[in-house]
Amino acid sequence: MSQVDETHVEPDTSAARLNWLRAGVLGANDGIISTAGVVIGVVAATPDRTAVAVAGLATLAAGAMSMAVGEYVSVSTQRDSEMALLEKERRELAETPEEELEELAGIYRDKGISDDLAHEVARQLTEHDALAAHAEAELGINPDELTNPWHAAWASMVAFTLGALLPLAAILLAPTGWEVVVTVGAVLVALFTTGAVSATLGASARTPAVLRNVLGGLLAMGLTYAIGSLLGVTVV
Repeated sequence: MSQVDETHVEPDTSAARLNWLRAGVLGANDGIISTAGVVIGVVAATPDRTAVAVAGLATLAAGAMSMAVGEYVSVSTQRDSEMALLEKERRELAETPEEELEELAGIYRDKGISDDLAHEVARQLTEHDALAAHAEAELGINPDELTNPWHAAWASMVAFTLGALLPLAAILLAPTGWEVVVTVGAVLVALFTTGAVSATLGASARTPAVLRNVLGGLLAMGLTYAIGSLLGVTVV
């Protein structure tokens, strides 16, 4: 009995939590870069802070809604697929239980477990919760922890909004004539932080992640500043 218990490992939900955290960091990163690019471009075209504020707020609102809707649609599609797979597995368990038991035993046997123990593990797990056992082993799905599209939508919206508020606040609160310098400085610090956090959550090297993040942000702000400057000169 102890061998069976040691063989079955409950799914680790830490990976799922890390994915949510990483998604939040990336959402904030999108908010930082998108809004910084817009407000830098606008301030290069006109010194009117009202115009900058309107453009920044419009970007924040549109970006946050876009992130929320996009994440909701994406996760809803994923959830629908998971539910369809679970329904198919539920039907197969009802119609062909012996074949399903043999299939589950084969999965554990392929992992290096002896044939007798693999069948014993499959039998006990099926008796405990057949759908959960087969769904986790065959599909990699935990029926009790299906993805929630509303959670994903709200998380993405909040993350983007928080990220977007930083460059918007920086450019509106900066002293006259220092808007660009202050905003770029604040954005670079933020991008350095999100790049480092993202790399840490993904257990990857920090330096490349930070460099990609910072250089990408600089490129976005540089391009929009150049476009804003050209448009500002044209208007004048």
